[in-house]
Amino acid sequence: MEDVEKKRILVIEDEAHIAQGIKLNLSLQGYDVTVSSDGITGIEQWRTWSPDLIVLDIMLPMIDGFSVLKTIRNEDPKVPVLILSARGDTKDKIKGLKFGVDDYLSKPFDLDEFLLRIDRLLVKKEWYQSEKGEQQTTLETFSGESYAFGQNHIDFSTFEATCVPGIIILTEQETILLKIFIANKGKPLSRESLLLAGWGYSKDTSTRTVDNFIVRFRKYFEKNPKKPEFFKSRRSVGYIFDHP
Repeated sequence: MEDVEKKRILVIEDEAHIAQGIKLNLSLQGYDVTVSSDGITGIEQWRTWSPDLIVLDIMLPMIDGFSVLKTIRNEDPKVPVLILSARGDTKDKIKGLKFGVDDYLSKPFDLDEFLLRIDRLLVKKEWYQSEKGEQQTTLETFSGESYAFGQNHIDFSTFEATCVPGIIILTEQETILLKIFIANKGKPLSRESLLLAGWGYSKDTSTRTVDNFIVRFRKYFEKNPKKPEFFKSRRSVGYIFDHP
C-alpha cells in the first residue's frame, strides 16, 4: 500500500508500552500511525495532522480524554473516535457517548476485537461520506448557530442545550436531527425522510432509530415527555416539530 493511500490514525495514550504496541499492530495492518502522550499534544496533532480516526485514552496528563473529546467535537463532529480506557464503568461510557464518542473499549482488550472495531469505524466513515454524497433529500437543514423554543435553548456552535434536565451536551447525530426538525418546523416528517436526510439510509431500511431519538428529545425538551408540546407524533406519518 502506498503512503498516500494509508489511513491516518492518531493514538492519544500516555502509557508508552501500550501506545507503542497499538502503533505496531496498526502499522502492520497498513495504517499510518502517530502517537501523542498527553491531551494537549494530542489536540495539536489532531489539528495539524488531520487523522482519519482517533484512539483516545481517558486518563491523560495535561488535560483528560473527555476534555480532548469535547474540544474535538466542538470543531469536528465527524472524525471517528474510539475511547480505549481502563475506566470501563457505565458512567464513563455514558459520558463518552454524550460527548460524541463513536466506540468505547475497556482495557485490557482483545487485540483482534480492537482491530475489528478500528476497521468497522473506518469503513463506516467511508460509507457515510459516500452515501451522503450520493443521496439527495428535499428536507432543509437549519444553518443558524443557536435556536430557542419554549424554555429551551440550543447552542449549535458548542453542542450545548439548556433544557429541562439542565445543560446537556448533544451528540453529532442529535444535532443533525434537531437542525432538520427546526428547518422544517410545522411540517409532518416521515421516518423515511428523516432517515434519508439524517443518516443517508435507503427508504426500505427497517429501524426504530428515529423513534429512539424522539424519546431522547422529549426527555430533554418537554416538561412532560408523555404529553409532548414540541416533538409530536403523527399517526401513519412520523413526527412534527412545532411551537409558537
